[in-house]
Amino acid sequence: MFLQRTLRQSVEVNGIGLHSGKPASVVLRPAPPGSGVHVERVDLESRPSATAHFNNVHATARATTIGNEYFTAATVEHCLSVFSALRIDNAIVELRGPEVPIGDGSAAPFLTAVKSAGVVEQEDARRYFFIKEPVRMDSGDSYAYVVPYNGLRITCTIDFPHPSIGKQTIDIDVNEYNFETEIAKARTFGFLHEVEKLKAQGLVQGASLENAIGLDANGILNPEGLRYADEFVRHKVLDALGDLTTLGAPLLGHLVLYKAGHDLMNKFVRRVKESTSAYEIVELGTAIRNTEF
Repeated sequence: MFLQRTLRQSVEVNGIGLHSGKPASVVLRPAPPGSGVHVERVDLESRPSATAHFNNVHATARATTIGNEYFTAATVEHCLSVFSALRIDNAIVELRGPEVPIGDGSAAPFLTAVKSAGVVEQEDARRYFFIKEPVRMDSGDSYAYVVPYNGLRITCTIDFPHPSIGKQTIDIDVNEYNFETEIAKARTFGFLHEVEKLKAQGLVQGASLENAIGLDANGILNPEGLRYADEFVRHKVLDALGDLTTLGAPLLGHLVLYKAGHDLMNKFVRRVKESTSAYEIVELGTAIRNTEF
């Protein structure tokens, strides 16, 4: 049986917010078993908080924002993807501002921080959404569906009419090693022709080539180039892993994504939860054998 996990000790990550453009700071703290992941704004007088749950997803425009009537906390998905890959069930994400730091645009800064803090097992068993029947969500020409699988496997396809991207597909069994070597370093990306429009909407105020892959009509603007030949689709897997954590428990299934973004993932997670006949809540080892994570 797998046990729930949390951080061994607290760890801090500092930087700027991708969308706010303001200094951003987050402290990741241990939390008791069964408590889940809580996002808290300690810069506000009442220190409002909310669980990282799909019911508390406040916005999905270019990032996942957790919040309620008292606060918002934007760009949580990169941090949450690390929690997913390292099987961290319980933690406090303590923000001093409206946004999680963007770092270099990938999950690597959070992976480094969490590994430096350490991860410990707790006394309660870890519970999973074990998919028994297919569940699907369509949105325009995008879709997400999951079918039974003894583990977490993601097949993700993107298709952008750009010479440096085009159609890319990745198929990966998600575990801690594969996440660290194949997914964590993949950066977010954006198009130069969209920047002014997004800034007018209050987004990407802190975007730069230090924290994103920039593209113009002809190619990639970053002088160092890409970290992976298909870095774009790998980052979409990273984002999806973060958004999946809002289900409230880890998913066991083969997830297939086509042109998926944060909004589709939020709708998909809700669809999974309401499809009660399609899954069973299990403790790993009672229903699934010989599966490594």
